[in-house]
Amino acid sequence: MSELENFKLLGVALAIGLLIGLERGWRARDRVEGMRVAGLRTYGLIGLLGGLSGILAQQGNAFLMGFVFLGLTLVLLVAYSKSIDKFEDVSITSLIASLITFTLGALTVFNHITLASASAVVITSLLSFKPLLHGWLKKLEQHELNATLELLLISVVILPTLPNQGYGPWAAFNPYHIWWMVVLIAGISYLGYFAIKIGGNQHGPVLTGALGGLVSSTAVTLNLSKLSTQYPNMENVLAAGILTACATLFARTLLITWVMNPVLCQTLLPAFLVMSLVTYLIAFLLWKNARDFRTHEELALKNPFQLGMALKFAAFLVLIMLLSKLLKDYFGDTGSYFLAAISGLADADPIIISMSQMSKQGLDVGVAAKAILIAVSVNSGIKSIFSAVIGNRALGFRVGGTLIGAVSAGLLITYKINAL
Repeated sequence: MSELENFKLLGVALAIGLLIGLERGWRARDRVEGMRVAGLRTYGLIGLLGGLSGILAQQGNAFLMGFVFLGLTLVLLVAYSKSIDKFEDVSITSLIASLITFTLGALTVFNHITLASASAVVITSLLSFKPLLHGWLKKLEQHELNATLELLLISVVILPTLPNQGYGPWAAFNPYHIWWMVVLIAGISYLGYFAIKIGGNQHGPVLTGALGGLVSSTAVTLNLSKLSTQYPNMENVLAAGILTACATLFARTLLITWVMNPVLCQTLLPAFLVMSLVTYLIAFLLWKNARDFRTHEELALKNPFQLGMALKFAAFLVLIMLLSKLLKDYFGDTGSYFLAAISGLADADPIIISMSQMSKQGLDVGVAAKAILIAVSVNSGIKSIFSAVIGNRALGFRVGGTLIGAVSAGLLITYKINAL
């Protein structure tokens, strides 16, 4: 390696140290000069030291880099022990950051410049985000922590261990595919839960609808419909919240199908894009006519994710897929459509997911798209009924009229362009 190349690599190592030192020095900027263990200059020197040690290691002195690292560790331990005695600060974050800076400096001279630079940016960001991260940690509740661990359990631990092949009648039961679908739905619900918690309810029912639609548009419909009996003459804003949740369901359907089967997503795109845009537009117009209303009860959301719920969903999904193949064998495509209508009475997600998966395994994309349209249409009709029965006639008229119009427009567009 030429001397010029070495200078360039050492420059990167120095820059990495200065970047991390910038954050550490800023964090301790109020301390008197000499009271900081390491600041901007020290971190820069540590990064440079790592680079120099790496060059020596490449010249046959590999053990020397290890000795330098151990020596640096001992110096830092002594310095930080003095700092603990004086400031009663037992945090070892800066100590670890110093050792990582040395390591990243060494990485640069081994031609891992991109890895070292990216790691430095991530580490500096992580150090800088301390107040934000600690604020989130203080707001995190026990059941939310458990939910996070449960989601990681089913996605990181269980999913990779499952066999990716079909079992049972028609080879309809693929453990890996079934569990991956569970992870997909659980992940959307998890993100939706925390979006609602972070966003709060100060922005009104429309925000609740937009975020709640990621979790369950039916749950949003039920909760906001109940509020119409408590807040007379507020049907516009409540309908806007419900319709926003329904429009989010339409958009979420496109997202799910795009992830699972892009070809199916392309088939559904005209209908669901029109349905989503029309519903969002009407929701906005209703909200605009009632935007002074900002107080409402929060949705009674449960845990972000429960393992028992995931297992029940998996069992229901397997049943839907088995019935889909059974009805298709005996009744052809009509059987799939009938099952979609029945499933849509409760939830459209199982049909959306099962049809997306089956369309990759030989089911005609047109049949899968029609089944999804049927399930979503029936589900939209049920939510229209909920808004009228649980809420009042005025709310039902706004929600039902919009959903019927949006679904009809979507179906008409699909028919016109022969997407099916």
